[in-house]
Amino acid sequence: MDSTYRRHQIIWKILQMTAGLLVRMKFDLKHDDLRMEGPVLLISNHVTSWDPLIVAQSLRHKQVYYVASEHLFRKGFLTRILKWIVDPIPRSKGTASGTDTVKACLRHLKQGHSVCIFAEGEQSWDGRNNPVLTATGKLARSSGATLVTCRLEGAYLSLPRWADTIRRGPIFGHAVGIYKSEELKTMSPEEITGIINRDIREDAWERQLQEHREYTGKDLAVGLERVLYLCPDCRRVGTLKSEGDILSCSCGLNIKYRTDGFFEPDKPFRDIAQWEDWQKETLRARDFVHGEELFSDGDAELKIIGPDHTETLQCVGRLSQYEDRILCGDRSFSLKDIDSMAMTRTHILLFSYGGEYYELSVEKGINLRKYLEIWKAQSE
Repeated sequence: MDSTYRRHQIIWKILQMTAGLLVRMKFDLKHDDLRMEGPVLLISNHVTSWDPLIVAQSLRHKQVYYVASEHLFRKGFLTRILKWIVDPIPRSKGTASGTDTVKACLRHLKQGHSVCIFAEGEQSWDGRNNPVLTATGKLARSSGATLVTCRLEGAYLSLPRWADTIRRGPIFGHAVGIYKSEELKTMSPEEITGIINRDIREDAWERQLQEHREYTGKDLAVGLERVLYLCPDCRRVGTLKSEGDILSCSCGLNIKYRTDGFFEPDKPFRDIAQWEDWQKETLRARDFVHGEELFSDGDAELKIIGPDHTETLQCVGRLSQYEDRILCGDRSFSLKDIDSMAMTRTHILLFSYGGEYYELSVEKGINLRKYLEIWKAQSE
């Protein structure tokens, strides 16, 4: 056993006694307790920024390496500490290729280490799963490790991606499936990916309709405008504002976010997922108030991210969306020439264009999802 891996094992045990205790105190968490031999590829649905620590409670006795977003590798001294402590595996969102990430995962697994992947690629915005990345099944089949699928239930309502505050309510971490390497070799990568999608599937609203659990806290609606960008009454973009438990619009719309996650009144939408489906369809149909400029926001910061995680500022300026392009200050990006696009956290947009990797960041209250949705629609 090399000294680096031994160090990571020791730190893992210390973290389980410290950070693990914090998680169990902060959340009303119940979880399975797995004790397994040999390397494990652990795959879970991705709901909160705390997921690595939450999922780790089910595998406390086995040190695990995590795949993490590339932006964590641009924090200077903090990055150096993070790499020394847990050595996360970088994944650049907003790029088409994840080859380096897959190679790093396989290297760990072949060495007998365990790896955890949140294979949807990002946290859920609306309480429902994103499809698992297609290369996941191939990775699981060739890894030689045992595949463990895990499903987090209740986590979205406890800490939605769009919120800053934790709500007190039950979270369950379940080990859904355990698949030995020999079994995986009898399946195709597509079959394995299908199994993963099935096992980690979670719909917060379907579950709430059955279980009616409460998630209590302060300012429950604050941050909803980060996920919801289109008012159903006046059909304007960017006019929604949250305060306390209320989401409102200048046109007079007034919606309460309840402790069970549902809206009051429940018309026109019962929950965030219904609103999300409507706003996506409406945005794509251009059935909202707009001119030649579809919508815009205040100052955004544009950077080029180098392969060695360096940042080079390009401009700071107004962010605007048109039918065929995005403008940031004096820079213009044709939608058809943007190769890939994704979001990290709630206010950072990442994309590949002309062989460069860009980061757009705005104030946390600004909704960038509408820009991502316009790009997705034209790229399909």
